[in-house]
Amino acid sequence: MILDAQEMISVSEVNQDFSKVTRIADKAGKAVIFKGGRPKYLLIDIEANPRLLLSEDELIGISATRIFKNHRAAFEELAK
Repeated sequence: MILDAQEMISVSEVNQDFSKVTRIADKAGKAVIFKGGRPKYLLIDIEANPRLLLSEDELIGISATRIFKNHRAAFEELAK
């Protein structure tokens, strides 16, 4: 995941002003919370990330399609 400086906030800032981290997530779709100078937690706006709302079957279908596309030549060879 690529981090944008505008999505980052320290855990101490979150403790002082939780609404600030929710505003970041509303604006950017996510907020990365740092603890000890390192990314530790991720707050995600579910409405901005529709794949979080997919069923397990839909997620499996997406994964299967991705695997097939990335390894099509190998599957075609195995099918011979």
